[in-house]
Amino acid sequence: MVAEALTSDAVHLAAGGVGVAVALAAVYLADRRDGGWTRALRARLLWGVPWGTLLVIAGVIGVYLFVQSGIDHPNRPVVIPFRSWSYFYPQGIVWSSFAHASRGHVTGNLLSALVAGGLAEYAYGHFPESREVDDGERLAVRLRRLPTRLRRFPRQLSRLPSRIAAVESPGANPYVRAFLIVPGAAVAFGLASALFALGPVVGFSLVVFAYWGFALVSRPIAALVAMAGTTLVGVLYDAVRVPVAFAEASPSYGVPGWANVAIQGHALGLIGGALVAVLLFRRRARTRSEEGSDGAEGTGRWSNHPLASAGDGGSIAGPTERSALVVFGALLLFGASRRLWAVYWYLGNERYELYRAVGVGLLALLAAIVAVAAVSRDEPVWPSRAVPKPKTLRDGIRSSTPAAVGLVLLTAALAAVAGPAVVPNLVTVEDGDLPGDPVEVEGYQVTYAENVEDRLVSVVDVEAFGRSTSVRTSGVIVGNPDRQIWTTAVSRGNLAFWGYRAVDVGGTGWRETVWVQRVGWVAVNGGPAYRVDAVRNETRRTLFTSDPARAEPRIDGRSVVVAATPDGFELSVVGGSGNNVTAPLPAANESVTVRGITLVRENGVVFAERGETRVRVAYRERYDGRQKAELAGSPERAASAGLRSTRSGTLRCRCRARPRCGGRTARQRGTRPRTRG
Repeated sequence: MVAEALTSDAVHLAAGGVGVAVALAAVYLADRRDGGWTRALRARLLWGVPWGTLLVIAGVIGVYLFVQSGIDHPNRPVVIPFRSWSYFYPQGIVWSSFAHASRGHVTGNLLSALVAGGLAEYAYGHFPESREVDDGERLAVRLRRLPTRLRRFPRQLSRLPSRIAAVESPGANPYVRAFLIVPGAAVAFGLASALFALGPVVGFSLVVFAYWGFALVSRPIAALVAMAGTTLVGVLYDAVRVPVAFAEASPSYGVPGWANVAIQGHALGLIGGALVAVLLFRRRARTRSEEGSDGAEGTGRWSNHPLASAGDGGSIAGPTERSALVVFGALLLFGASRRLWAVYWYLGNERYELYRAVGVGLLALLAAIVAVAAVSRDEPVWPSRAVPKPKTLRDGIRSSTPAAVGLVLLTAALAAVAGPAVVPNLVTVEDGDLPGDPVEVEGYQVTYAENVEDRLVSVVDVEAFGRSTSVRTSGVIVGNPDRQIWTTAVSRGNLAFWGYRAVDVGGTGWRETVWVQRVGWVAVNGGPAYRVDAVRNETRRTLFTSDPARAEPRIDGRSVVVAATPDGFELSVVGGSGNNVTAPLPAANESVTVRGITLVRENGVVFAERGETRVRVAYRERYDGRQKAELAGSPERAASAGLRSTRSGTLRCRCRARPRCGGRTARQRGTRPRTRG
């Protein structure tokens, strides 16, 4: 009993919680603060809480649970209909920035949003010019008065409308800024970014990167520290969710990490957030200067600095952060850690080309542009040629300042990143049936094909630098012309690794699951022969059969060929004298004689026998992902429990009515470029 208790999750979680609590208490007592821990937060945030960020996070969780059916299928939400496929599919545009591909995807983005969004909201502030906050009371006193404050809360809540109305300017009202402007800006940015995202992007990371861009400009050093904070938050989340984990070395399948991320969308968000920060803080600095609140004349180049605060010539960010080098370094370090250097091209069939050196150079230029726009002087570049009040474009160029040049370059960078997405998003997917015999579900078509033209990438025919948008693809293809959808939902390699995959289609409030299974036999040294089936509502349909495969061993000048058919598999004896003869694959522990050669099936292996000669000619195809899941007892094993194998090796769903087993399998990794944000 003691051993079981020591290995339980509850004991480990309690032990870890005690350790964290003791550490925090020790630091608190050593610092001996009486309210100082929260004073800075309460000076800029309403009650010291980033309400806007929390509201946005709650909204994203709501989309995942109720719009994508994540509440019933937490590991595998509906994804395909909520991508930004085209301007002619408004539903994708509306939901793509707030939908996610898996539980890991949504939790990763939201944990990062909690840190970056909180920092950005602190820099913006619920109080325009901050406010004075007293030292407060000691913790023991505040705890004793907590019941009284809770009893007063309903009365304070009833007074909230009058307190909001008492502020002349809505933009200066802390309640409006906390509960309307901050979350509204995040939602607006998510919707706008979806319009200029290249490819069928899904995920909140476009807004998260906007948070980071805002924070890196407003408080670059704090943002660098917060980058480590995201790791800490992720570790704490994993520790609470899975206190004890077991792992072992095992094969895996997936595209390169940088090829499954919306690099263009991330750059778009970062630049957009940085641009908003530059405009906001320079406007604040200009307002303070016009009102004569910028301090003494000795502030010099920092008098109109975007981070300068009123009074004393100080800075919200602190004097060490008022440097172009600091902003440049912060952007460069952040971009390198978030793979913004990963400029690549999709070559088709899960092949990619990475331009790492060019990407690093572009990242450095972007960081320099942001630094120039954020920190540069407001004095003219050529004072001798400057015009006090320029009225023409020529006079404006002669009187330009480094800050203005940086702002123009930053705007141009935003346009350069966003511009390439406009034309592809204006092109619609051509109507037409998919290859094979597709399964149709409420306007969706699900099929399997190999080496066909990728209609998603080739919607715009472009050839440059030896590369083309006309590429080929293989795998499970999902199409819906009404929704402008055409995508390789599961790649050929992914299906070959797992053996079966679930393809979820649907829309807001509904979903259907189509199971796709690959069943094959491998000819010795001759490759596989396989069939791909689709199962929906206990109805099986063959989508694809591969070319036959010939085994290398020869018996009396003859070879064995394995072929897939819609109903099973066949074995043929070819070569030598006489006609080729074909026979069905024998059942387990049975045999068949073809042209004097006995083909014996022993479990998952087929042997060819003639006289005293016995050689292996074929064996059942193995799927590493399925075996790994079954051994580990993962969700994949639970999913397969709802499916059974027939004699022909196809899967049939045990569920009655609409399948419910679809939500118990782990997420399928995306295989297309620029798909996840």
